[in-house]
Amino acid sequence: MNELRPISDWLPTTVKEASARGWDELDVIIFSGDAYVDHPSFGSSVIGRIIESEGLKVAIVPQPNWQDNLKDFKKFGKPNLFFAVSAGTMDSMVNHYTASKRRRSTDAYTPDGLAGFRPDYATAVYTKILKEMYPDVPVLIGGIEASLRRVTHYDYWSDELKPTMLKWSGADMLVYGMGEQPLREILRLMKRGVPFESLKTIPQTSFAIPADVPLPKNKNWEDVSLYSHEVCLRNSKKYASNFKIIETESNKTFARRITQGFEDEIIVINPPYRTMTEKEMDSTFDLPYTRLPHPKYKKRGAIPAFEMIKFSINTHRGCFGGCSFCTISAHQGKFIASRSEESILKEVDAVTNMPDFKGYISDVAGPSANMYKMKGKIQSICDRCQAPSCIDPVVCSNLDTSHQSMIDLYKKIDENPKVKKAFVSSGIRYDLLVKDFNKDMDKSGEEYMEQVMKNHVSGRLKVAPEHTSDKTLKLMRKPSFRFFHSFKDQFDKINEKLQLKLQLIPYFISSHPGSELDDMANMAAETKDMGFQLEQVQGFTPTPMTVATVIYYSGYHPYTGKKTYTARTKKEREDQHRFFFWYKKENKDWIRNTLSARGREDLAKKLLS
Repeated sequence: MNELRPISDWLPTTVKEASARGWDELDVIIFSGDAYVDHPSFGSSVIGRIIESEGLKVAIVPQPNWQDNLKDFKKFGKPNLFFAVSAGTMDSMVNHYTASKRRRSTDAYTPDGLAGFRPDYATAVYTKILKEMYPDVPVLIGGIEASLRRVTHYDYWSDELKPTMLKWSGADMLVYGMGEQPLREILRLMKRGVPFESLKTIPQTSFAIPADVPLPKNKNWEDVSLYSHEVCLRNSKKYASNFKIIETESNKTFARRITQGFEDEIIVINPPYRTMTEKEMDSTFDLPYTRLPHPKYKKRGAIPAFEMIKFSINTHRGCFGGCSFCTISAHQGKFIASRSEESILKEVDAVTNMPDFKGYISDVAGPSANMYKMKGKIQSICDRCQAPSCIDPVVCSNLDTSHQSMIDLYKKIDENPKVKKAFVSSGIRYDLLVKDFNKDMDKSGEEYMEQVMKNHVSGRLKVAPEHTSDKTLKLMRKPSFRFFHSFKDQFDKINEKLQLKLQLIPYFISSHPGSELDDMANMAAETKDMGFQLEQVQGFTPTPMTVATVIYYSGYHPYTGKKTYTARTKKEREDQHRFFFWYKKENKDWIRNTLSARGREDLAKKLLS
């Protein structure tokens, strides 16, 4: 398929490809931990296409070899403006290791799924090499790894507090969140001749200044200080209290500028941009992507992450759930940024015209599938809000949870004569579809559920109750498990009404802060009673920039300052996880002995009968 397109349809990855465009110098060179897939789901491709759209010369160096003579870092020489560095679509440590810290044998963002083509902490490794080779060229870091490590953070894999990735890597500036808005402003100012070192008041960026230098002036911003990195190292409770400020400011429409001391410098984190408008979202997704991997990978095998999203459509970004273990709102934002119907349907046309399209769109969704175009009814109320979640502990009365826009969109996609079926494969936020919980749910909620179950599911509907313990769920910022019972009743009724044979697949987490061994045993017993034999399960992985991770490291809840239990030892974590698999023969004696020792023969009887 790639042979049908000229190599110039992709951004250059070699000097030869750049020369073919008549370029003997470049304005920006991007280094990425992912293979180069020219698709809007791959951040480095989006960044590259934005730079190109600003009339600048850009090249991508995907998965540079950091272990040889570093020729990949030398081949293009110096760019005119700056180097851009990203670890890739995932944090490199999440990409490399399981929740139990076992090294993964595959990498979905590499041809043939092969591991070993990016280093641990890729952002820092790439940046240090570039700063050593070209100390006078600015390095701008971004992507999820840099974004979620923009302040002092706990690193699970080294089991220590680390400073902002800005200082750890030696970069000149860090862009956090989705990078389109700050990047466009950086490029426009630099094209006008503003030097990189003067870019101090661009929202959604972070940089360091000497401690004795005044903060850059911006009359529209208020400031708030965090405990310094050195204080955090000495006092875990103060480290935890920092997070309440960080998360609160991340979730405001009009946030304060954050500062944090580090050695003899001040780390400055400018407030984020307003949520991207529909027009801005469309401008990102409508760029001239080939939607294909670079032809250089043709003989190396398929890229699993691309194969997964090849025929999928991203409808929106952000999530207002605010789950304690999730990083989506910290990176993409709490408020939903949606594309227009026109832009989405245009992409559907592009997908259906791909040579190997067989009529099936694999997913039409965003981080939570059913949040497209949801927003506050009165924006001025949202502008004053600083809550981390719009649906915890209750659904905000100002939140418009109508599913009508999604219903209309799905119907229009279904009308495309080349589409046999468009699936909704991403997880659905089930609590928005439960009348007992979402008191303002209108008739579109039930209609949406019927439409999804009838037309957009391949035998299984995925939802994420995450736990059964109300105590743990409250800490997770998830609704009581009784609402999942209500949802299952509703699911069963629609299944019967439409004469379907769909399965409901619930997702659960073990070892989350607040979850004790008895809670996991109760979970196993209750889900068994409901007829589930759990398969979509995972152990809690502490990742930077979540409430749960702060609790895991410090032992304190950042909002209350109270001590909170967390399973930390390998045995505690393995024991909790083992309860998911009560049905396995090798676990039965262990369950009987463990629960008997805790005086819970009642649970042992339920699980082993």
